[in-house]
Amino acid sequence: MAMTMNTTAMIMKIPNHNTFKSHQLFNCVKKPSCSSSSCYSENLVAAQKLVYEFNPQIPIEKALTPPSSWYTDPSFLALELHRVFYRSWQVVGYTDQLKDPQDFFSGRIGEVEFVVCRDDNGKIHAFHNVCRHHASILATGSGKKSWFVCPYHGWTYGLDGTLLKATRITGIKDFNVKEFGLVPLEVATWGPFVLLNMGKEAVHQEEVDSNVVANEWLGGSSEILSINGIDSSLSYLCRREYTIECNWKVFCDNYLDGGYHVPYAHKGLASGLQLDSYSTSLYEKVSIQRCESGSTEGTDDTHRLGSKAIYAFIYPNFMINRYGPWMDTNLVIPLAPTRCKVVFDYFLDGSLKDDKAFIEQSLKDSEQVQMEDIILCEGVQRGLESPAYCSGRK
Repeated sequence: MAMTMNTTAMIMKIPNHNTFKSHQLFNCVKKPSCSSSSCYSENLVAAQKLVYEFNPQIPIEKALTPPSSWYTDPSFLALELHRVFYRSWQVVGYTDQLKDPQDFFSGRIGEVEFVVCRDDNGKIHAFHNVCRHHASILATGSGKKSWFVCPYHGWTYGLDGTLLKATRITGIKDFNVKEFGLVPLEVATWGPFVLLNMGKEAVHQEEVDSNVVANEWLGGSSEILSINGIDSSLSYLCRREYTIECNWKVFCDNYLDGGYHVPYAHKGLASGLQLDSYSTSLYEKVSIQRCESGSTEGTDDTHRLGSKAIYAFIYPNFMINRYGPWMDTNLVIPLAPTRCKVVFDYFLDGSLKDDKAFIEQSLKDSEQVQMEDIILCEGVQRGLESPAYCSGRK
């Protein structure tokens, strides 16, 4: 049986009670969201106790799955955001969204609102998408902007984050314009992906070298992914988003089960794969699953799936699926302890981008698999909330 791994158990380290200060991520200490610091401390201690309920040292042959509390408890999600999401590279978009100067896009991960843009000199920047005046969100969606103008009081920022205009400040003392630019985030690109690291201070406001990102984000799997077609040569096609009533890890765990569920839940997909060829390779923060096509040569499935498929999971929440002329990516964003958003982006070989019938059928087939997975994941979440279940077997 191919080895599989659990999403959170893969590399999550137990935080030290004396050194872990989850809100000290930026230049200032963020106030707890609850009414008192003691309330926040109690929640943190409760979440840390839940970490100890799972023992990652047990051999896989004897291992249990993490406890259901990891998938339902609000304090545990808060711990994950600060301990995992805010301390790792996160894919937030694609270079295709920043083709030209003045292009931008915005988004949110946990409590962090961000905006990414390309300035007039072609440099990519990323910032906290929050006006330094009265905390209004600056930009929404994506598109083109010459500068960012706050919709609340008109404070204006350049695409390099500089405060260009602060309205009605005559007479205000101890105000230094240079100290009120947008707060930068560390940004990088690798292949077609744009990434942010919210746990690192962006001192120079310059894009991080792609080789550094490859090492930190992908480790020893970066070259393998590159030679297997995970690159910028494909044409970006479209995006689809799904809000799913399950913890974000439920979706990831479903992806990582080594094809276990495919013959039972995805009979249409299974008919196009040789499931006995399924294999899983583990790297520092990446799991790569491979499977050969089982379709008859010359059929529509062969055209769509190709001769083999590669499914790469990059810790903690990003998936790359490369098959035939297609590449699609899945980004799982936690919204609540029992709700997540999954963003699917589709890329296609440029020679097929005008084949509307092929594209329509391929997307229809993909949509069928997604609907089947949503039913599974939402069913698992309901089961995790049952008093009859705590942990299962691998």
